[in-house]
Amino acid sequence: MKKILFPTDFSEAATNAFVHALEFAKVVNAELILLHTFEIPVYDSQFFPENYAAIYSSIELAKFDLFKDEIPKLRAIAAERNLNEIVIKHRLMDGDLLYNLKNAVKEDQIDFVIMGTNGVSDWTTFFLGSNTSSVISGVEVPVLCVPIDAKFKKIKVIGFTTRYREKDKKELRKVLKIAKKTDAKVRSLYVKTSASDVSQQTIKEWEVEFADENVEFLVLPSDDVKETILDFILFKDIDVLTTITHKRSFFEGFFSSGFAKKITKEVSIPVLVMHDN
Repeated sequence: MKKILFPTDFSEAATNAFVHALEFAKVVNAELILLHTFEIPVYDSQFFPENYAAIYSSIELAKFDLFKDEIPKLRAIAAERNLNEIVIKHRLMDGDLLYNLKNAVKEDQIDFVIMGTNGVSDWTTFFLGSNTSSVISGVEVPVLCVPIDAKFKKIKVIGFTTRYREKDKKELRKVLKIAKKTDAKVRSLYVKTSASDVSQQTIKEWEVEFADENVEFLVLPSDDVKETILDFILFKDIDVLTTITHKRSFFEGFFSSGFAKKITKEVSIPVLVMHDN
């Protein structure tokens, strides 16, 4: 059984993403591990010589009580969606989010991370916000980022951006495997710029290799990559966009502020970030 790590701060964005996590767990036959982290403020013990330990204990207890109170609410969401069979486990950890998340990914042998984001009106905030971008660049497993406005709906079409690199095939096969389980179609996009070095022969080889799969290969000539991807999402009815990267610079370039604001006015979909390691 696969494992999904779901970091949550019990915010509205996290609760919305939890629905996506539940449904995704059903599709890939996975259990959910809920991770809630908190950082204890640093106090100078010389100013609290008598109740120094009590301060920390009270903070830990308050966080535990919050965790204990919120878990039944999440289980109620699962029950409402008839997903009681999804195994849900819990981790309450103090310390830095990324540090604990990376440890949890390693210790629990996590296959996916799913997290919500408050990037309501700006995908720059979505991808470059401290938590989201740190998680994406800090772990080696696929990360599904769910904007707060992206309400769950049945996935019918998965978008996949590629540069026709040999190592992209491995990630495409992973996406196709997920698509089969939800009866979804995969639409693969390559934006062919004037500087493109991808040959027509390479494109044809991919089409032949994946001829038996439910995937459509689109090659769109344009030097405006961002606008072309936006049109791809809008006019090809993309429900989830999959992209491959291992560098933060991808987000800084791809989701620049002007493009970010424009795209969120028209679409709000989950993005699955995969690593080409």
